[in-house]
Amino acid sequence: MARKPLTNPRKEASQARSRATVDALVEATARILVRDGFDKASTNRIADMAGVSIGSLYQYYPSKEALVAAVIDRHNRQIMRRVRTVLTEIASLPIESAVRRAVAVAIEAHRIDPRLHRVLAEQIPRVGQLQNVEALNREGYALFRGYLESRRGELRVTDLGLAAFVCATSIEALAHTAVLYHTEMLLDAEALIEEATRFILGYLQPPPG
Repeated sequence: MARKPLTNPRKEASQARSRATVDALVEATARILVRDGFDKASTNRIADMAGVSIGSLYQYYPSKEALVAAVIDRHNRQIMRRVRTVLTEIASLPIESAVRRAVAVAIEAHRIDPRLHRVLAEQIPRVGQLQNVEALNREGYALFRGYLESRRGELRVTDLGLAAFVCATSIEALAHTAVLYHTEMLLDAEALIEEATRFILGYLQPPPG
């Protein structure tokens, strides 16, 4: 049986020079993944593109899988930073405005380097990053649930945990699919946001009258 590749970094970069080396390696990995794909990536090619010796690469990362995991972590943190900011900002907004903003930011976040996002989505199971992705999803879910709790009296749903799961998962799936596989829908992104908002509001709110 083939041994599972190591995906944790060997050590953390603590000084400015070592952080610059790590950043160069992670950026080079991302560029090679987008241009050539996972199978054609190698530690030698990554080191060469980063302008770093192969020995220096192995000081920080034991395998190309570990470098891909680092790219996934960096990309997910960029996305979650944006989502976290907006979900915090919508706390005081009425439901319709809050849902519309949540849908819009999900699409915005998935448009952060969509070609890289597609490659990484394919590699997450291979490099064992599912737990990290699930942790980010739980954070987004918790923020959305907190908002629903603050608007409980305006909702027709009673199980807010289930409602938050349905809404957060639906918004994530819509944004992911539209950005990565149906880019023609983004020619009129406002129409997509409007339809998704109506869909979520129809689930959350009681019918008029």
